[in-house]
Amino acid sequence: MPILVMPKAGQTMEEATLLRWLKQEGEQVTKGEILLEIDTDKATVEVEAPETGFLRKILCPEGETVPVLTPIGIISAESADISEELAEAACVGKASMAANGPSFSERVDACLARSADSIAHAGMSSRPKASPAARKAAREMSVRIESVGIGSGPGGRVLSSDVARAAMEARPEGEPVRRPLSGMRRAIGRNMLFSKQNVPHFYVKMTVDAGPLYSFYLAEKEKYRCTITDIVTLACARVILDLPEFRSRLEGDEILEFPTAGIGIAVGVDEGLVVPVLTSVERMSLRQLADESRRIIEAARQGKIVGMGQGVFTISNLGGFGVEEFSAIINPPEAAILAVGAVREAVVVKDEALRPARVMTMVLSADHRIIDGLIAARFLARLKELLESPESLEGTSRISSRH
Repeated sequence: MPILVMPKAGQTMEEATLLRWLKQEGEQVTKGEILLEIDTDKATVEVEAPETGFLRKILCPEGETVPVLTPIGIISAESADISEELAEAACVGKASMAANGPSFSERVDACLARSADSIAHAGMSSRPKASPAARKAAREMSVRIESVGIGSGPGGRVLSSDVARAAMEARPEGEPVRRPLSGMRRAIGRNMLFSKQNVPHFYVKMTVDAGPLYSFYLAEKEKYRCTITDIVTLACARVILDLPEFRSRLEGDEILEFPTAGIGIAVGVDEGLVVPVLTSVERMSLRQLADESRRIIEAARQGKIVGMGQGVFTISNLGGFGVEEFSAIINPPEAAILAVGAVREAVVVKDEALRPARVMTMVLSADHRIIDGLIAARFLARLKELLESPESLEGTSRISSRH
């Protein structure tokens, strides 16, 4: 009988707000169905039920902000005695006190002491919908949340950027405005600082003949909506299957190798950057990938991040802004990230003659603890072959024979 805990959806995530239970106490749940929604510093995340059973007890109500790994609910058989699980939940919470600060024990006790009546009451709050970061920003800027109006978040939810905008509008023109980092910017800062301080990055660059890629993209776009990033993503999945280092993570003194290619797509949103994940990309056709990619990117822009933490590799494409090349920071705990530049016109030398061409530059950032230069070079060389003959990607989807 599992004890549900607040998931740790990122390397530097410390706490999250429980937005909504999608099941009530006593209702049956099925493994894999969405059980609740949480709000992290960066986005709204859907949490799946870990197994089939009944939601016997809700330990933390909607609206509660709690540290990660705090017990929040219990799933068990319909008539099972859960007294031992309740006691264990209290112990699990208190065991993490040292890691989460001196107030953690009190917060866990408050969660566990909630009755069914107080849980129901918590869901009936008439307060304006606002993220925890927005409420904190409002206090620091002396802005009343009620005065902000309808926010720019999902369902009119007020975000910290809305609070900052309201504060700026209330100031006389010409004065500088001081505002705190939003929750998302703090999360991005912590994660990227952790990556640069702890991950030994090295970089490998390659420029490909993008003429065939661009022609293939235009032809496919006539049939269905797709992007250059979709084609690059599918090509990367094909290569990742043959190079296990690129679907591995370092966990302590062990390398954890994954059997499939879960690829994150960096998506810019108003407050920063998020990375939804396409899972099992190697099983998809280009059309399927394009449809799924469009779906998860749209969800990310609405504040919901699909597959957070399930990626083994990330792609960041700034080509749409005319950026020719750049180096990206690895998204821990992944082992690599590919920075993709614009498909651009250039003059190249071929057969000792100058000719016009389209080219595209890619920069691979890799974790040297897992990936060596030779493996990185093999990755880019194979990726170059596929992108310069993109019609080969439209064969049947691949599943690694080694797994």
